[in-house]
Amino acid sequence: MKETLYTIPLNDAVNADDECPFCYIEREVMHDLLDFVLGSGSSYMESDVREATDRAGFCREHFKMMFDYGNTLGNGWILKTHYMQMNRELREQFGRFTPSKSSLMGKLKKNTERVNPIGIWMQEKEKSCYICKRFADTYDRYMDTFFYMYKKDEDFKKRILSGKGFCLHHFGDLCEYGESRLSDKEKKEFYPAMFELMEKNMERLQEDVTWLVDKFDYRNKDADWKNSKDAIQRGMQKLKGGYPADPVYKMNK
Repeated sequence: MKETLYTIPLNDAVNADDECPFCYIEREVMHDLLDFVLGSGSSYMESDVREATDRAGFCREHFKMMFDYGNTLGNGWILKTHYMQMNRELREQFGRFTPSKSSLMGKLKKNTERVNPIGIWMQEKEKSCYICKRFADTYDRYMDTFFYMYKKDEDFKKRILSGKGFCLHHFGDLCEYGESRLSDKEKKEFYPAMFELMEKNMERLQEDVTWLVDKFDYRNKDADWKNSKDAIQRGMQKLKGGYPADPVYKMNK
């Protein structure tokens, strides 16, 4: 299959022999987004970008990544105008606020659902993130490309089925996307093949972690480490995604 803008990164991710090709792609895309928002190209100085970041803001996780990235001036500019936007919205919310009437049922009800308009507004703001939205759009296209390549590129399909599978986080997404990207006939082949792939590789990780623990037994001190030296970070990645052993991503100065 002829490589395109989206097939090249997927092929690179599969060829990397990683525990999860989508973790690999996620890391690459996230680094690209940090470079776009705060990098030397100074996107944060463009009025349309700042207007979008002012409205959307950033989630806690991505604020931390932005801080670690290291561009103090860029973060300062972004926060400066985002605070202006937030303070305007706060004043509007406060101006419209009317407390609800207290009731016995309200006091007895568990606080599992927000009813206060300020609480509801803040919950919406916490879910809003410029980087999350940009990543979600890109991720969606990569998922579409994955299923296109899996169905059309026999070599890609073989590499997937002979690889290390996926982390559970991205495997769940893969199963969800498969519901709308595959025909009924394709699903009958796809899901059993994926389940077999995941079972085999989850057992492989279990064995690696088990041997790492067993290596600390004095009776095994001279035994070979096999594939267990990095079993902790790979084991964590397989369960939740990401790269626990990665250093923080910093701005290239």
